[in-house]
Amino acid sequence: MTKPSLPELLHAAVTAVGGAERPGQVTMAEAVADAIDDGSHLLVQAGTGTGKSLGYLVPALAHGERVVVATATLALQRQLVERDLPRTVDALHPLLRRRPEFAMLKGRSNYLCLHRLHEGVPQDEEEGLFDQFEAAAPTSKLGQDLLRMRDWADETETGDRDDLTPGVSDRAWAQISVSSRECLGASKCAYGAECFAEMARERAKLSEVVVTNHALLAIDAIEGAPVLPQHEVLIVDEAHELVSRVTGVATGELTPGQVNRAVRRAAKLVNEKAADQLQTAAEGFERVMELALPGRLEEVPEDLGYALMALRDACRTVISGIGATRDKSVQDEDAVRKQALASVESVHDVSERITNGSEWDVVWYERHDRFGASLRVAPMSVSGLLREKLFADRSVVLTSATLKLGGDFNGVGASLGLAPEGTEGEDVPQWKGVDVGSPFDYPRQGILYVAKHLARPARDGDRADMLDELTELIQAAGGRTLGLFSSMRAAQLAAEELRSRIPEFPILLQGEETLGELIKNFAADPRTCLFGTLSLWQGVDVPGPSCQLVVMDKIPFPRPDDPLMSARQKAVEDAGGNGFMSVAATHAALLMAQGAGRLVRASGDRGVVAVLDQRLATARYGSYLKASLPDFWYTTDRNQVRKSLAAIDAVAQKAETEATDE
Repeated sequence: MTKPSLPELLHAAVTAVGGAERPGQVTMAEAVADAIDDGSHLLVQAGTGTGKSLGYLVPALAHGERVVVATATLALQRQLVERDLPRTVDALHPLLRRRPEFAMLKGRSNYLCLHRLHEGVPQDEEEGLFDQFEAAAPTSKLGQDLLRMRDWADETETGDRDDLTPGVSDRAWAQISVSSRECLGASKCAYGAECFAEMARERAKLSEVVVTNHALLAIDAIEGAPVLPQHEVLIVDEAHELVSRVTGVATGELTPGQVNRAVRRAAKLVNEKAADQLQTAAEGFERVMELALPGRLEEVPEDLGYALMALRDACRTVISGIGATRDKSVQDEDAVRKQALASVESVHDVSERITNGSEWDVVWYERHDRFGASLRVAPMSVSGLLREKLFADRSVVLTSATLKLGGDFNGVGASLGLAPEGTEGEDVPQWKGVDVGSPFDYPRQGILYVAKHLARPARDGDRADMLDELTELIQAAGGRTLGLFSSMRAAQLAAEELRSRIPEFPILLQGEETLGELIKNFAADPRTCLFGTLSLWQGVDVPGPSCQLVVMDKIPFPRPDDPLMSARQKAVEDAGGNGFMSVAATHAALLMAQGAGRLVRASGDRGVVAVLDQRLATARYGSYLKASLPDFWYTTDRNQVRKSLAAIDAVAQKAETEATDE
């Protein structure tokens, strides 16, 4: 039997999911197949509606070697495992004459821990374990969640938190889960043979396709101890998120509350001298943290440095002593000891990292009204880490709707540790970028409007003219507006003002309900508007007449006082580069491209992306930002835009009336 061709396989898969082949999808599949075959790397920009998941799954399955697919969001993981992979595998089975297995793998804390469930939770103030189910008031929300989770534990086959619906709070889930550091290990745990996390890892080892998240991919790369099975191909979907997710995993945090928790957990597991040393160090750290001022610490102040060294040394003593004493009176001593050790090791590692003072790290102090003071340390850049760990031993495909910024892939490539496309040299990963376009006709379906007449926005300044413009745009659109704001404060002020100005159009505000409920309510009523910040720029998929106006209040540059971004910008400038374009403009371009992508989600969608910031039309960097956006018809004519919005609204209202009459 002859080997089936890629077009045959793709046709079978697309038919199975009820779709239609698109030129961009075919181009993508061919490019992915070529990259896998020659072991090279590929960046693929595939616009909304391309069908990119099949564009990479079909050639990966056809190749026959193990592939890891990493995504940023739970929604895409679910889509792959519950819809795309089952249908694709069924469709390809007759042609491939094999049925590839697939599995999802997450970090250990995402799975129910049977030891925690049955034996209880180590507590800070007393020895041993306590029964969290008895301790929580059955009428409280926590108590109700715990009882529901206990019932769910008898039914679930996966123990995966995301299979528990409705979901529960982080506080409730923490009662029945453990981190990898807290885990006893399958060989030492009475429930090791039934462990959900271990079963998930075993399924992954036996599968040809393993679906995971960016965070676990980062842990696998950073920590050295492999958590993902060996694989020949890595596909990173939603790749525009990868750098921020890896940075998040590589960021350490130290708070007085965290340190005091470590003290309580270790106190009765070590000798009195070691416990007192850690207690004294914790008190010294807490005193210094009360005095610190927010912002980046280019040099750690002397008093904070001494406090961190004392903390590091005390943790080291406790870590050495925690295994030297045994106390049979402590119930389930191994579990209590393991949790205490995890807490102390975490404090030790962060305090030592800051004390060592690597030139590649950025350290800063934050103070929150709700969460108190914290000390944070993050890598100046993760590009070197990604180049070394991600691209060395496998073929890597990175894909997203937004990878081509300012007209090329080099900006995103640089953030991933890749030299400019086409660069030759030993130990230089070879890659190419491919833009497969979009099935949508952006110039006909959308308008990019820049409110050039508005005053240049000042940081945190009063923007009465912007609110006037926003009011008029919403009225012209008949509601149907997604408002993307550069800060939560700006979103709140706009929502408060417009609720009084135009009460006929309901304004939903991020934070007042869960994100899922907000999006559901926004989609259900075309007259409704939804205002919010960062997660809305990237997380809203509402095709149809409910979203026909996407408004950006201003270009989303990082705040000048953002410690990590400003440090990265300065590092580029010190090396002779353009820090603003490399860091701030790239950050803004990526967010704007994602935000503009909320408008056209289906072939019948029509609307306007309105940027209420004159700098997109007047500043030198404006052309770079515009080149990063979909190719909408561009205008600065406010009257034309109002007429267009009114016409789009009229068409939508007519369709809604006809649908109601039917």
